[in-house]
Amino acid sequence: MSLIEDVLREAKEAGASDVHVTVGLPPKMRLNGKLIPMESYGKMLPPNTLAIVEEIMSEKQREKLDENGQYDMSFSIPQVGRYRLNVFKQRGSYALAFRVVATNIPSAEVLGIPDTVIDLYKKKRGLVLVTGPTGSGKSTTLASIIDQINNHREAHVITLEDPIEFTYQHRMSIVNQREIGTDSNNYASALRAALREDPDVILVGEMRDLETISTAITAAETGHLVLSTVHTIGASNTVDRLIDVFPSHQQQQIRIQLAGVLEAIICQQLLPTGDGSRIAAFEVLHINSAVRNLIREGKSHQLITYMQTYRKQGMITMDDAILELYKAQKVTREVALQFAQDPDTMQNKMLR
Repeated sequence: MSLIEDVLREAKEAGASDVHVTVGLPPKMRLNGKLIPMESYGKMLPPNTLAIVEEIMSEKQREKLDENGQYDMSFSIPQVGRYRLNVFKQRGSYALAFRVVATNIPSAEVLGIPDTVIDLYKKKRGLVLVTGPTGSGKSTTLASIIDQINNHREAHVITLEDPIEFTYQHRMSIVNQREIGTDSNNYASALRAALREDPDVILVGEMRDLETISTAITAAETGHLVLSTVHTIGASNTVDRLIDVFPSHQQQQIRIQLAGVLEAIICQQLLPTGDGSRIAAFEVLHINSAVRNLIREGKSHQLITYMQTYRKQGMITMDDAILELYKAQKVTREVALQFAQDPDTMQNKMLR
């Protein structure tokens, strides 16, 4: 068995979410948010990381790595697991960051995903965004929604991912998965092609540039359900981020288009619990006519107040979701205040 197989197997058995391999340190695994050294393997040397790269990557992939200085991919090791990998050059050698990908998509109940979020699988058109910081479980939430579509709808689903994480078996739906860098050059071109492939549902791994955002909006406008992620915290920040990508003279038109196609924005964060694990907090904004008007009129800063007012419609702000976890004694007071968007208001609510 190779060095990296040993490292990844040990990390999996420990329940790690990530593994880092870099020159000058022993491998480190991330357990419940903390980096733990795997001392028994000793410090990595340049030949060690080079050997791992040559073992895992094809010649074509290594050529792209040398050309760009970094490369994203996914791969599996039999009897060990599936991984998302980013390889990059640093100080003349290679470093590797592995993310453990669950073989089976965890159930919504296990993940704590609200029913109103999972029910989004019933939507036939529009744009659904899952947002949050890196490592907050956005891909897993989207996978749960895709899994529901696959189990309950006759649909053609196309996923565009960088790289592919979860793999799906065809059930009621046809699920075609395309990996950016392998099956297509970039998100924008893959998304344009997807529109010619008779899709019902399109998953875009991440919306991070003008062309991808614009094409995703067009796809939603033309009767497709589009699911994607954005690296933001909070519904109002998400709306502003998408609009700010565009030149100022286009922003009002994009605001109108976005207001017309958005169906929901879900933001999530992972909070440490008392037993050393982590738990998800979900902010949920369902889009109705009033929310569309706020977005259209450039009043996205009022979305938090709206979510607080219409909580009975399945909406909840991030701070109220965190407060619920605190009151249920699932997170400590210190953690709740640390992750709150408005710690002062959170503190006052804790005293009530």
